[in-house]
Amino acid sequence: MSKDQTQGVPKAAEPSVPGRVWMLRGARAAVSIPAMILTAAFVGYAGLARASGLSLSETLLMTGLVWALPSIVVLTGGIASGLGLIPAAIAVALASVRLMPMTMAIVPIMKVEGKTKRWQLLLISHFIAITAWVYGMNNLPNLPREGRLPFFAGFGLAVNSFVLFMTGVSYMMVERMPPVLAGALFLLTPIYFVCSLWGASRLMADKAAMIIGLILGPLFYLYLPGLDLLWTGLVGGTLAYLITRYMRRGTL
Repeated sequence: MSKDQTQGVPKAAEPSVPGRVWMLRGARAAVSIPAMILTAAFVGYAGLARASGLSLSETLLMTGLVWALPSIVVLTGGIASGLGLIPAAIAVALASVRLMPMTMAIVPIMKVEGKTKRWQLLLISHFIAITAWVYGMNNLPNLPREGRLPFFAGFGLAVNSFVLFMTGVSYMMVERMPPVLAGALFLLTPIYFVCSLWGASRLMADKAAMIIGLILGPLFYLYLPGLDLLWTGLVGGTLAYLITRYMRRGTL
């Protein structure tokens, strides 16, 4: 078959790629700017963990098991302030509620009907945080469906492993790091999150919610500390929905 003839062959006719190859491709894709920014933020977190009195093993355990950086910070702050186990668990749960709709949005993209096992989806959901979610939503739809889950698994496992390693190294070297540098690295993640979420937003309501949230966030932080994120999301999302709905009705 000539080259011109092969160009018209649909992708479905191409030989299937083994899952381990997709995993390796996902691990290779983890070498990216988003992953580097996330790693830099965890380098800053290592300084916070050490200043809060956490041991190296506790820091690595929280990094590997909790994974989502905002939830880890909330838990670390609760431990440092002497907060009880139950209040700390509630605070972490509230900080992690945002991950539920993210998981519900990305899992159907990776699922292959009749082939994907439930335990595979449960296992892969551990890697769903903002960095992996934004990358997955932007890139997984461009891949064959059977390769999406192993690709995301390779991506998440590689990022998790590298972040875990760098967190441990940073914990042992944090005393030599200037506090200003550690704080600056820690702030890279929220800046990246805002830019990535804005770029991934497809609906006007999403962008409106981000703008309103950026305005309301500092106000709720001052007047409702501890519940600022909850109220910012609740009020900001509701206002964005009402405003965009009113605007759509006005244009009809």
